[in-house]
Amino acid sequence: MVRVPKLTPADAVAAVRNPLAFIADRWTPDPRTVRRAALAALVMSVVIVVTGGAVRLTGSGLGCPTWPECTDGSLTPTTALSYHSAIEFTNRMLTYVLCAAVGWAIIAARSQKPYRRGLTRLGWAQFWIVMSNAVLGGVVVLVGLNPYTVAAHFLLATALITVAALMWQRTREGDGEPRPLVGKAVQQLVWALVVVTLLLIAAGTVVTGAGPHPGDSGDVERIDVSWSGVAELHAVFAWIVVSLTFALWFFLKGVGAPQGPRDRTRDLFLILLGQGVIGYVQYFTHLPTVLVGLHMFGSCLVWIGVLRVLLSLRERAEVTAEVPAQTYDAVSASVAGPQ
Repeated sequence: MVRVPKLTPADAVAAVRNPLAFIADRWTPDPRTVRRAALAALVMSVVIVVTGGAVRLTGSGLGCPTWPECTDGSLTPTTALSYHSAIEFTNRMLTYVLCAAVGWAIIAARSQKPYRRGLTRLGWAQFWIVMSNAVLGGVVVLVGLNPYTVAAHFLLATALITVAALMWQRTREGDGEPRPLVGKAVQQLVWALVVVTLLLIAAGTVVTGAGPHPGDSGDVERIDVSWSGVAELHAVFAWIVVSLTFALWFFLKGVGAPQGPRDRTRDLFLILLGQGVIGYVQYFTHLPTVLVGLHMFGSCLVWIGVLRVLLSLRERAEVTAEVPAQTYDAVSASVAGPQ
């Protein structure tokens, strides 16, 4: 058993002044611990999106009619309120769980040896996004679930997923200069995939703002467009994403690209197939709440899948080193990168 050193007054002062540095001086986490902490933050960023969707789909968006209190004079639901209050309050409490996961990721990254400033900054970026979205969530309640604020709330949650996924990837690679594994043509195709996927997500928020699930049983403002028309546009973007993904996979396989990008593209294609089935079934069955919730979960997986494809296009070594000149094939150099 390892003896725990006694805490001296000087230690206590140091802990108060800079608790992260105090912990880092006394603890060095295993690299797997850092990766798991980053993964926990990513998982919770998805969970908070799904539970937020459950709040809207059950009509519990105004279950706690004010913010930061649940009701005037009470931080928690009162017995006079309905089960909608419990659902909305539970979602608010999960924000603290998300904060704990992000905090754990920050502490683990800060304590890793050698110190990786970029990794720690990604953890702090998540923290500030969470804080910003918590405030925006309060605004959503105070303005009576205005659909534009609801859309912004979801898009900011997507930004959180983006940073969390990037941090998770960075825990599994070094801090050397990025070395591309594919050529410019493939990189441009993947960036086109990223842009269209963002348009797909944005169109989905408009469908949400105009659709039949306003988030509360009362009179809630909706976006004044035909939700079925926007849903069809959303489907068009989805088909473009599927087509680009299939073309990318075929392209990578044809030029003998590294296994990593090919595997990530295959995973994304399978996710898109499942998401497409759910999307069409929910459309033709008039948006049952369970399927809409699954579709929101699937949208998170799609975006993570796209990010994994993008991040698989390069590698980063543990240390920066001189790399000898490579021999390139005249055709493959512009498509698949170094051979």
